[in-house]
Amino acid sequence: MSRIGNNPITVPDGVTVEVKDAVVTVKGKLGELSQDFSEVDVKVEDGSVVVERPSDSKEHKAKHGLYRALVANMIKGVSQGWTKQLELVGVGYRASNQGQKLDLALGFSHNIVMDIAPEVQIETISEKGKNPIVKLTSHDKQLVGQVAAKIRGFRKPEPYKGKGIKFVGEQLRRKAGKSA
Repeated sequence: MSRIGNNPITVPDGVTVEVKDAVVTVKGKLGELSQDFSEVDVKVEDGSVVVERPSDSKEHKAKHGLYRALVANMIKGVSQGWTKQLELVGVGYRASNQGQKLDLALGFSHNIVMDIAPEVQIETISEKGKNPIVKLTSHDKQLVGQVAAKIRGFRKPEPYKGKGIKFVGEQLRRKAGKSA
């Protein structure tokens, strides 16, 4: 029995959820998302969404909670949005953006210029004496996470000094140096 899958999802004001031919479409003030849910049954009942599995087979049980979480993420995304913040730790590491182009100086011979998807709003924060921060915001949780992972992949944090690109609030596993 899925504990997460059985919980109903409350739909906030200003958000509409439509189910048509196993495709769930969620519309809100921040945008519109749609996803195919052919493995489970999604029903909209008086201000809440309920996800039910058609049988108790192993495959349906496995995907019940997943699809409920996906619908909940879609509803939260179009009403509140999703935000990821990346921190550039290292001497000379800089970030700036012009529109949807992100320019990163990460200690390589050339700067890295990356085009960001139009659904993702990007903001760079550079304060004197603090590490630069790249802030990504969108209504699509999967897209924000994918863009953040791509940026982090340019220079992952190393375990000795902690230099690299890390998520704000991420705890890094540090190692002792040679002298230990």
